[in-house]
Amino acid sequence: MPVFYEDLSEYSYRDENKFTDKESGFYALWYRPAYTRLNIGWLEAGKPYPTGAVPAAFVEKLKAVQEVQWMNICLGMHACDLCPEKGAPEGNGEVRIPGVPGIAYAAPFLITHYITTHGYRPPQAFIDAVLAVDLDAWAAAKWPDVPFPWVPDDAERMLE
Repeated sequence: MPVFYEDLSEYSYRDENKFTDKESGFYALWYRPAYTRLNIGWLEAGKPYPTGAVPAAFVEKLKAVQEVQWMNICLGMHACDLCPEKGAPEGNGEVRIPGVPGIAYAAPFLITHYITTHGYRPPQAFIDAVLAVDLDAWAAAKWPDVPFPWVPDDAERMLE
């Protein structure tokens, strides 16, 4: 089922953020964010979206972030409805990228596919925010820490 949201509109799909430990696939933490989440890259067939070139370093860093961050993983899968053929790539989670203080970007896991296959060009603020991610620190985060800097101290954690 396609889900479309305008870029930079306020994210409202889920009230909470839920990070899952990638190594165990079981441990999780969740919290209601104190920051504003803005939608990026929630595309749907038949809806126009911006296109254009993006820096290769941005795409590589975004892919690397997706290797270390599991956010709002769902049981069901969402197939890319921009792809005309069967067997289109599927995604089942989201990506969170911190922006300026008080703003985080919320993108579907298929965002790199949208960029590399369908020519989608996210807003420059998102590109800049991805390029600013301290990937070494995010990749080094081990449970119960997660690869995102704005998790409150009182976040609920499922430890067993």
